Amino acid sequence: MSLLLNIAVDGIAYGMILFMISVGLSVTMGLMRVINLAHGAFALVGGAVAHTLILRWGLGYYVAVPLAIAVTIGSAFLSERLLFRRIYRLGELQQVLSTIGITFMVIAAVNKLLGSSLLSIPLPASLQHSLDLGFRVLPAHRLVVILAGIAVIIGLVLTLDRSRFGTRLRASVDNRNIASSLGINTDRIYAATFCLGAGLAALGGILGSELLPVDAYYPLRYMVLFLIVVSVGGMGSITGSFAAALALGVLETASRYLIPDAGTIVFFALVMALLAFRPAGLLGKA
Repeated sequence: MSLLLNIAVDGIAYGMILFMISVGLSVTMGLMRVINLAHGAFALVGGAVAHTLILRWGLGYYVAVPLAIAVTIGSAFLSERLLFRRIYRLGELQQVLSTIGITFMVIAAVNKLLGSSLLSIPLPASLQHSLDLGFRVLPAHRLVVILAGIAVIIGLVLTLDRSRFGTRLRASVDNRNIASSLGINTDRIYAATFCLGAGLAALGGILGSELLPVDAYYPLRYMVLFLIVVSVGGMGSITGSFAAALALGVLETASRYLIPDAGTIVFFALVMALLAFRPAGLLGKA
């Protein structure tokens, strides 16, 4: 029982990180219908900026993290205005090649400025203590990660499914010309959605740096993992991405606990089997 509880806690924390980073990719691919393989680069930017602000500039964690997310959102806004608005109009293969090219550019820039070693993000003293749950001692940081993931899913559901902004986003995607004729600023809607996804990726990259270490090759190392979350959950489904991230987090954690030598093989085999029976994902539409 103690082992199962340990797997559940670690798997949920891991799944929350996957969700915060991957949900923006689900939105851009499922709702905006853009294949953005550079999404993980925003998590790298957030982690790299937080690392620089804390270790090189000497800022506190609680000041550096919001600033790093703000810088990431600013860079996402500029890239959306200068690059992605042109990528929106390209075919699927061209979108794949263009966004992979952007990923390599970000990797090269971080590698040039900060090197290829791990970019640690030291935790403050308030997040380094532990909580005794009875069956195990849980680091306070893991609890913050879980609570942050819950806050993100609630906020996204309210924003995208039950707000005027979400209605305008779906209208812009379904028929951009008619949405524009009705007075919806589709360019602004797309930019806001894109920046929202980038900000969440930065948040996930920073909070998850202990579980998914940040280095210059971060976007490539975890690209497949983020795509798996989107595919299993169903593109464009917020609740699907949440369920998929939690399930995959617990599944991968369990495989590492129980069968460490073959955990990765079992993980990918189960993902392949699920997608074979449900190609559109858990909550995706065929």
